Amino acid sequence: MLGTRPTLRHGAQVLGDRHVPEALRLCAANPVAAVLASARLIPASRCGLVRSSSELWGYVEGGRLVAACLVSANLVPVAPGLDPAARSRAMAALAILAVQRRRAYSSLVGPTELVMDLWQHMSAAGRMVARDVRPDQPSMLIDREPLVDPDPAVRRSRSDELDIVLPACVNMFTEEVGYSPMTAGGTGYTTRVRTLVAQGRSFVRVEADRGRPRVIFKAELAASGFGVSQVQGVWVVPDRRGAGLSEPGMAAVVDYGRATADPVVSLYVNSYNTRAIAAYEAVGFRQVGTYATVQL
Repeated sequence: MLGTRPTLRHGAQVLGDRHVPEALRLCAANPVAAVLASARLIPASRCGLVRSSSELWGYVEGGRLVAACLVSANLVPVAPGLDPAARSRAMAALAILAVQRRRAYSSLVGPTELVMDLWQHMSAAGRMVARDVRPDQPSMLIDREPLVDPDPAVRRSRSDELDIVLPACVNMFTEEVGYSPMTAGGTGYTTRVRTLVAQGRSFVRVEADRGRPRVIFKAELAASGFGVSQVQGVWVVPDRRGAGLSEPGMAAVVDYGRATADPVVSLYVNSYNTRAIAAYEAVGFRQVGTYATVQL
């Protein structure tokens, strides 16, 4: 059980540990759309928001929580089933709270209609400027065996391989976002990569290059909640792109995810990355929604 519903006042507010079960009810209504939030809220339900390095905001109408926002480095809104008017009211109230909190946020990410509504209100209230806005990122999932054979050389990363896994992750991030995660020292990013490796959620194909190992393919099952894992950080070393590594590599990651705990494996991808979308479709992924990301 997720617990009983605590009394909440109308409007947007910072919530506490006792409100986490109610926020998880929102996440459970659409697990694929909300996996980035539930991945942090599920641990928070056991150890508390502070220990999970998160904040939780909520918006209440009619005495019930109808929208929530998971706050860490990113803002991740959750508001399943709201009509456009109610959604706009919720995102407007959460945007004001975001500006008032005066925190530094790396990005807004989640379902397109929520993220773009939230960003519109945040930019108006706080005169904020985005580094990049990506409003059309197909959200895809697979809930069956892959359509291609998995690459037997793809395996979990080992803790003694951080010296080759971390540079691959940095290269992927820099290509995707446009700046290096190590610019300000990279302590948080390094910790994140190390944690994913330790938890068995980092996957690589490693080959020898002039006698030294290097990562050829990598991906992470970086978020998990309510039976859904989300793949992030898919990357193939530039000089091996076009060699057919993506499809079997992704099939292997899907098999790992489905064999552990989550029957559904999801991801989101930029709409202009037609090559990646074709590769995911070849594996068996299908689009079920749309994400958006606003980089700040």
